[in-house]
Amino acid sequence: MRVFLTVADRGSFAEAARRLRLSPAAVTRAVAQLEARLGVGLLSRTTRSVTLTEQGARYLGKCRELLEALDESERTVRGEAAEPRGRLAVTAPFVFGRLHIVPIVETLLDRHPALSIRLELSDRITHLQEDAFDIAVRIGPLPSSALIAIRVAQVQRVLVASPAYLARRPPLTSAACLTDHELIAFEQIDTGRDWRFAGPGGEIVRVAPRLSVTSADAAIDAAIRGRGVTRTLSYQASAGLASGALALVLQELAPPPVPVSLVYPPSRRGLASISAFIEAARRYFAAHAESLLP
Repeated sequence: MRVFLTVADRGSFAEAARRLRLSPAAVTRAVAQLEARLGVGLLSRTTRSVTLTEQGARYLGKCRELLEALDESERTVRGEAAEPRGRLAVTAPFVFGRLHIVPIVETLLDRHPALSIRLELSDRITHLQEDAFDIAVRIGPLPSSALIAIRVAQVQRVLVASPAYLARRPPLTSAACLTDHELIAFEQIDTGRDWRFAGPGGEIVRVAPRLSVTSADAAIDAAIRGRGVTRTLSYQASAGLASGALALVLQELAPPPVPVSLVYPPSRRGLASISAFIEAARRYFAAHAESLLP
């Protein structure tokens, strides 16, 4: 089962063999024996790829749950459950992870010598079990799912521009005034062309950005250089606001804060590494709550 799971995760018999430190023949033989015992094909093999069959996809999830339960049982029997150890896989949005999750990870590594952590920073939404992550950082409202969610902080969507840009352009006294300004869209949060604001009726302004980028850092750098007004999340603009390179615009119309949550599968409940990460995150964000909001 461990061999099958590794082949499925890696998408390659050769990669699984290297990961498990087995010969390719041993890996191939183990999967073939498992398929023979079950009487179904679990993997479709071609010269270029290895993919799960329909039966294999169903079996993979059960394998993962069973092996995780077995590992946890063994840790408990050995008296290891109280001390985080082994490998913890974490995923977080790129900028937020760089600014706020890396310090949490470093704290955990300092405190727990038997723990190793893999941190992936990416703005794509990952599927925890399919992508082999133990816990994820999510920003914004969460869809209904079977995942366990722990709220640890909150951030806010803000409009910012450089003081030099604002000084040479017409005053921004209402959301409608944005149509007279140059706008920078960060596509990760500006998926459409309608910007919604707080206040009576929740005013919506149809915008036509002159610059659209796929990186929060790029949007903020362009705003600092005086290219225009951009809309980001508060933590992304915090350094520019603190230095005075950026100024808040129409903050009285900013929408309500959105949650920052840690999510993980129920199968990870009770793992010492998960509990340690959550506790470290809670302490960190309690100490840095003011830096996340404007």
